[in-house]
Amino acid sequence: MEKSKKAKYIIIVIAVLIAAIVIGAILWYNISLGPVSKSSEQIKVNIQIGSNSNIIAKNLKEKDLIKSVNAFKIYIKLNNISNFQAGEYTLNKNMDIKQIVESLQTGVVFGDSTKITFLEGKTIRWYAKEVAENTDFTEEDVYLKLEDEEYINSLIQKYWFLTDDIKNEDIYYPLEGYLWPDTYYFEKENLTIETIFEKLLDQTEKKLEKYKEKMLNNDLSIHQIMTLASMVEMEGTKDEARKDIASVFYNRLEKNMSLGSDVTTYYAAKIEVGERDLYANELNTYNPYNTRGPGMAGKLPIGPISSVGESSIEACLNPNKTNYLYFVADKDGNVYFTRTSQEHTEKIKELKNSGMWFEF
Repeated sequence: MEKSKKAKYIIIVIAVLIAAIVIGAILWYNISLGPVSKSSEQIKVNIQIGSNSNIIAKNLKEKDLIKSVNAFKIYIKLNNISNFQAGEYTLNKNMDIKQIVESLQTGVVFGDSTKITFLEGKTIRWYAKEVAENTDFTEEDVYLKLEDEEYINSLIQKYWFLTDDIKNEDIYYPLEGYLWPDTYYFEKENLTIETIFEKLLDQTEKKLEKYKEKMLNNDLSIHQIMTLASMVEMEGTKDEARKDIASVFYNRLEKNMSLGSDVTTYYAAKIEVGERDLYANELNTYNPYNTRGPGMAGKLPIGPISSVGESSIEACLNPNKTNYLYFVADKDGNVYFTRTSQEHTEKIKELKNSGMWFEF
């Protein structure tokens, strides 16, 4: 009996010790994530290309910007973070590890900077408005730079995913679909439209890198893939539907059918989706963007119609194998796929009768 009590006592002591160690470790970790000081002192840090988390952590510790190298590395590991951007940063001593990591991921330069968020599924026109609202530039400044042929040529030389296709005279805006949607921070000092464009293009390059081989060795050109991805982005608000949407477009192209996508007609008419319903003459007029119009059987639009997210690119490179030829979405964004025109018509009728038909 005494031995049994002694064993229980030892187990309890061990359990208490383990609990104390775990609690202590958690407390240490949480404290270590905090800022090193309440001071707003600014420290310049240079992150070299190819720096791993260990090098970055040591660099930050040497600059007295973090309390613990190990805590920084644990935070990186637990949150599966790897996409740090090289560059020179101005960081504050009162920043915690989360803020520091966020800045190194997004290229944030704390100090006199401006934040702009560019969303997926938005057009260059929407991007231009965001630039105008958050900087001293106007929308016209954005458009003028897009019309600078020498500048566009320099970008084609710099980025592997930009090709001469974007210079087609029928394309509204050559960088449409290529400016990666994300939240960015820009230093106000010496800010230019070029700086904005190229920061977004740098992010596009980073995001497309893992798809590079497949994009370069595809039946579709890079420009066509980005064009199709922009349609998938606009047509499908939910990631799970996008691979089936892509399959519908591929199936229709294979059968030399019109893609019949309303979102391309909106873009052709320079009307934002949701602004109003389309007019009959907009639907039925030829335009190299308008896949509802005449002369567009078996053709993609001439170029992208919006910014794209990674899931839409993934969907176009790895679509589901289906025999769907039609789809329609309800007002909650759910997408329904059908094989025949009759099934498609019946599904639309069903949605209207159930009050789920989307109306502006």
